[in-house]
Amino acid sequence: MSDDRNRFETLAVHGGEPRPASNGSVVHPIYQGTVFETAPGSSVDDVRYIRLGTNPSQRHLHDRLAALEDAEAAVATASGMAAITTALHSVLGAGDHLIAAGTFYGGTHRFLVEHAGRLGWSIDVVDPADHEEWRKALRPTTKAFLVETITNPLIRVGDLAGVARFAREHGLTSVIDNTFATPVVFRPHRIGFDLVCHSATKALNGHSDIAAGVVTGSAERIASVASVLSAYGGSLDPHAAFLLARGLKTLALRVKAQNANALAIAEFLASHQKVAQVTYPGLASHPDHARAASLFDGFGSVLSFRPVGGVAAAERLMKSLRLPYTASSLGGVESLVVRPAAVGGHSGATSVEAEGVAEDLIRFSAGIEAAEDLIADFAVALDT
Repeated sequence: MSDDRNRFETLAVHGGEPRPASNGSVVHPIYQGTVFETAPGSSVDDVRYIRLGTNPSQRHLHDRLAALEDAEAAVATASGMAAITTALHSVLGAGDHLIAAGTFYGGTHRFLVEHAGRLGWSIDVVDPADHEEWRKALRPTTKAFLVETITNPLIRVGDLAGVARFAREHGLTSVIDNTFATPVVFRPHRIGFDLVCHSATKALNGHSDIAAGVVTGSAERIASVASVLSAYGGSLDPHAAFLLARGLKTLALRVKAQNANALAIAEFLASHQKVAQVTYPGLASHPDHARAASLFDGFGSVLSFRPVGGVAAAERLMKSLRLPYTASSLGGVESLVVRPAAVGGHSGATSVEAEGVAEDLIRFSAGIEAAEDLIADFAVALDT
């Protein structure tokens, strides 16, 4: 659990760290070994083994992640998709029903459409703000409710408190993908979510050099998630765990800088005559602005916009930008742009997933560059 006496910047540096440190080292070491001596009479919980997620480097990371998300426990996975799928596997079985709210990241959507049915799961997709749709979707076999904190790539914020409350009232496990917000902006356990997932490949690591995922929750729920993860062999390698734990130290500083940059770019684009639409919850014009302001500490590092001139203009704009890379990720120290309908996670999406994902929509993930330089770069590109 986190220590509420400390602000998040302090928690990011010290939360979950062992005291005293190993052999006096301020930096927790990498334990790369797969084999550890086990004392006679030990239980399976005492076994230290990479696939089980119980290597000392893995356990250190789990403690850090739990502290940041204000959870009892956490487990790290080999990717963000491993986090989502393992969390769902831990609560759904053959014949069970899932309510899924919103337009999801393409990988999540493809798993639900292409693989969940073969597992015997049924799914209803609902509006994340429409309580009546939730009630209509509810079945005797419904076991879980899945939602994204900020939807990808449409950048909408659903009634998250309502989702958590609805799930609790109906005995469902609430699962939320908190990747776009990070615990700097929002900690879903505080409003009643049961399982919180992240693609730690993104902002939690923040340096675009590892793939990882995270699931946090109560000790009992995470034990179930870890059991499924062990069976599927999707635990995170200790060296990647070390890099992720290191990245967490600067999480608060990076995310706050990214949030500030995203807001500055959103305001600039919203005032530019060559931009037809900007979607960012930090803008008062965003339909979910009031809800986001009441839930979040900041509005995230990702926005989407549509330039005047359609797809051709969008492609010319991205090619003209000097600072952002054209790449389909987010949350790193480098700014990125991508056209989701073409090359992002929503490429090849079905009509359900792609609803509202216009061909000329550009998603911008703010890095930590100077806002003035980013704005100047966009200004030149738009003029071009």
